[in-house]
Amino acid sequence: MTFGARDNLLRLRGHENGRVTFVELFFDLVFVFAITQLSHALLAHLTPLVAIETAILFAAMWIVWISTAWCTNWVDPQRIPVRLMLFVMMLAGLVLSVSIPGAFGDRGFGFGIAVGFMQAGRGAFMLWALRRHSSNNFRNFIRITAWYSVAAVAWVAGGFADPQTRHAVWALAVGIEYLGPAAGFWLPKIGRSTTADWDVEGGHMAERAGLFIIIALGESILVTGATFGTGDMSSARIAAFLVAFVGTIAMWWIYFNIGAEKGHALISHATDPGRLARLAYTYLHLPIGAGIIVCAVADELVLAHPGGHTDLKTAAVVLGGPALYLAGNILFKRALYDRMPLSHLVGLGTLALLIAAVPVMPPLALGAATTLVLVIVAVWETWSLGPKPTAA
Repeated sequence: MTFGARDNLLRLRGHENGRVTFVELFFDLVFVFAITQLSHALLAHLTPLVAIETAILFAAMWIVWISTAWCTNWVDPQRIPVRLMLFVMMLAGLVLSVSIPGAFGDRGFGFGIAVGFMQAGRGAFMLWALRRHSSNNFRNFIRITAWYSVAAVAWVAGGFADPQTRHAVWALAVGIEYLGPAAGFWLPKIGRSTTADWDVEGGHMAERAGLFIIIALGESILVTGATFGTGDMSSARIAAFLVAFVGTIAMWWIYFNIGAEKGHALISHATDPGRLARLAYTYLHLPIGAGIIVCAVADELVLAHPGGHTDLKTAAVVLGGPALYLAGNILFKRALYDRMPLSHLVGLGTLALLIAAVPVMPPLALGAATTLVLVIVAVWETWSLGPKPTAA
């Protein structure tokens, strides 16, 4: 048994051992850059084709990040080999981030190689780490690495393909990577794994996902502040800045005030935390993160042109960002509580009604209206689900 780490690199289970480590937070810094690159790329060319391209790139970035979070749920980032793996992943993540603006142009090979290397290389490391110390999870990673290696071939091939073919090949790669967890990474002869096989530290997964949302919201604040600081200080721009800031607070409140805490508690005590982690965090955080990125684009557009006519592109992101964010939170909380939050559904319906007002509302007024919707949703949920005062 020559292949395999001699030392046991697995995380110990228990409350303190499940906390997020500093090296994981350090690893996340690369993705602050990646999110900024995605929002800037979408803002620079706000067309349906670029929106589709941004969705493909974000889906790739998210599956790389969440798959790494799953791995550090099982192996201990305090151990030197695991830290070195994360540092190598960070370097590849920088290549991924730098390549985003030209991913469907002359930098496609950089993006494709980076994603393929991160997915297949991380799987190879996990096989080495688990070979002698966790036979069940070792079999799981045989399946996982096989699926991600097939996707890696598509990522690399797409990176060297012509731009028209690249869309289809990378869409196939995304499909493989997102179908894998749902299919239990089924392979011939050895079959599929079940979520009961995924021994997950639920609290760690919930905290990791919450920290990613913090990263995305923080990037939105940084972009808004940078944009506001480079222009004039007119009353309209000041109002647009305040609207964007309040909107970001409302998004934080909607996710963290009740949902994140309950998610942490539920998954920590779930009988099948692997199933809940797969649905709520691997899949349902994708629209939440995408909604934050679109909202950041909307904030920049409103700051740049708060008055005048609201064109179709501006209306699409000003209304679409909050709608995507609310829809993601609806699905996330539905997975946790087994019911739809009424406040979020009403908020989503109100955003749909605002479509009729687009022709008569300038960008600032439309942005203020969507922010008001988010604030109402946050207040409604807090009032209806928060702790009630007890009678004296």
